[in-house]
Order: sequence, then structure tokens, then C-alpha cells
Amino acid sequence: MRGEAPAGAGAGAAGVAPTGPGPKLMGRPYRLLFDRVLTRTDPERAHHAAFRALRAAGPVISASRRSLTRPGRPGQAAGPGHAAGPVRAMGLAFPNRLGLAAGFDKNAVGIDALAALGFGHVEVGTVTGEAQPGNPRPRLFRLPEDRAVVNRMGFNNDGAEVVARRLAQREARLARTPGRDRPVLGVNIGKTKVVPEDDEAAVLADYAKSARLLTPYADYLVVNVSSPNTPGLRNLQAVERLEPLLRHVRRTADETTESSGRRVPLLVKIAPDLSDEDVLAVADLARGTGLDGIIATNTTTSRAGLRSDPAEVERVGAGGLSGRPLAARALEVIGLLRGRVGPDLTLVGVGGLTTVEDARARLEAGATLLQGYSAFIYEGPLWPRRIVAGTTG
Repeated sequence: MRGEAPAGAGAGAAGVAPTGPGPKLMGRPYRLLFDRVLTRTDPERAHHAAFRALRAAGPVISASRRSLTRPGRPGQAAGPGHAAGPVRAMGLAFPNRLGLAAGFDKNAVGIDALAALGFGHVEVGTVTGEAQPGNPRPRLFRLPEDRAVVNRMGFNNDGAEVVARRLAQREARLARTPGRDRPVLGVNIGKTKVVPEDDEAAVLADYAKSARLLTPYADYLVVNVSSPNTPGLRNLQAVERLEPLLRHVRRTADETTESSGRRVPLLVKIAPDLSDEDVLAVADLARGTGLDGIIATNTTTSRAGLRSDPAEVERVGAGGLSGRPLAARALEVIGLLRGRVGPDLTLVGVGGLTTVEDARARLEAGATLLQGYSAFIYEGPLWPRRIVAGTTG
């Protein structure tokens, strides 16, 4: 079935109803490991090592989590064994409200292993039309005192053609095991760096290439115009630039799936640094163009209010900041959007979501679904289970 900041994460099992020692108790050793060991390891290297371990353990984790049933296409529902039960959004059945944000699995190499940890959906990418190495290293940094991550990765990924082939191979594998759990899969697409931001035709063609190749394997598609690490990308959030882009991607996706009669939902991911006025303008655009949802928010370029040593923040330098410091603004943006779009449009709350209380506040503000990233890094592999269990009912 059918973004941006990898950091050192642990691999382990998380799931549905707790068994054995509670997740809070079991999370303490991971936090000690993170604070005393992983913070002394290069973040990008730690990420790749942990992700390899997670993928290797994937079959074992999946076998122990068979209570997760098959979400995804309309008409399918998750079974009663899952802690939160299914959530209907965009014509899809999600097994719970929490997903893994884009950025962890840029190249779609570990979707099912990640889902086995308890995420209701996994969003891969950001994928660009052409393969690209991203920005020079080092390009990923932790600010542990703030429970934050700074990245300037630059959409490093294998490109749409390679990722599409990988997803096709995954589809073939899953077809051979029809009873296997299949998470809701989001595909996040962005602009190739070498494509000039001010060349509208080139930008449209670049996004269309990714949409054409990847839509057949996506349960939903996300247009990312909000990373601060691709020069000029955030300029595409301006309504006069965003509207033709979204309409073009929508047409391309529809043409790609026309023969199957399947319509793939389309969302846009926005930055927390937009003014309130611009947030509302995007909300109006979403309603006017028939967009299926908005993901709020991406990383921020702001460094306001950080507790970390200013010298350390300066040493880290430019890039998008994710994690705990985003929580207040991300919550505000969800509230602004829901007040503007009404009850029906899907809103995905992401940015600084760390605790069960954060998750509940985001839902109360109007989020339909939730995503996490940096908290998964800092809190460990049992974190998804804690959030899902805490938002049940």
C-alpha cells in the first residue's frame, strides 16, 4: 500500500496494549543511553546505524505485533486489538492517530519495520525528481537541553525513479503475503535543488515527475514547500506560487491513477514561520483548490527562546530546528487552520509534539492526525506506544 531531519534513534519494539513493565519505566534506560552515549555520537552516523538495526529486527517486531490490522484503502478497518482503533480521514482508515513524519525514511527502505513500532502511518521522503546528495556534512546537530534537532540536510535522497522502483518491489513482496499488516503510506515530494525556483515551468515539471512516478504507490501525497534548506523553496508557499503548483500536482496524480479509478489524497506541508495572515491564506487556498489536508508544521529558522548555550547554537549554525521549541507555534497554527477551514479538512499536527498532553492539546485544537519525529529520537522506540495509548478514546 500505498522531509527532513534524521537523527540518532534507537531500534526496538513498541506496539499496542502495554505488556510487562510500563513504557514510562522502560523508557528510562533509553533516555540514559541517549543522554550519556548517543549525544557523543555523530547524529547522522547514529541515525543510519540505528535504522539498519531496526530494519534487521523488522520481521521479529512485526511478528510480535500482529494485533495491528490492515489500514489504508476505503472499506478497510483496523481490528479491535489496536489501542486506539481506526481513525477515518481522507477516505483512509488509519489504525491510530500518530504517524512518523517525513525525514526519517527518506528513501522508503524501512516502512514496515517503522510501522511495527506502533505508528499508524509512515510518511517517506522528502523525495525529489532527481537524486541529490544534499548539503555538505556535518549537517545534523542536536540541542539536548532543548530536546531539539537542527538540520540542513538539503533533501538528500535517491530520487523519484529509484524510490518508485523500491516501492514497486515492496508492493510485489506484500502481494505474496496478503495477510501481512500494511501501514498507511504517505509520500512527501519536494523540489530538486538545481531546478531554479523562479522558473515556474521547471518547478511544475519537477514536482510532476515525482507525482507521476510515486502516486501509484502512495496512500496520500504531500507537497513540501516549507523546508528551509533548499534555496528559494519557501517562496513557493506564497499563494500565487502555491496554487498553480498544487493544481498541477493534483492533475498529474489524477492522470496517473485514472485507469484504476483511485483518487490519492493531496496535502501541503507548511512552515511555522508563516505569518498568521499567510497561514489563513493557505487555509483559503486549500478549500478553494479541493486540497485534502494540510500538515502543520515543518521546521523553523527561529532560535528564539532556546535554553541551550548561545555559543553552542551559534556553532551549530543555519538550518531548520525541530523538536520541543516548536510546540507552542505548531499548536497555534493548527488552531488558526481549523478555525478557518471548518470541521472537514484533514489537519496533521506535527512540530514539538513530545508528551501525551501535547498530543491531546493538538487534537483539541483541531488536528485530525498527529506526527512526530524529534521526540521519537529523544524518547526512544517506546514513545509511539505511549502517545497512542494516551490518546485513546
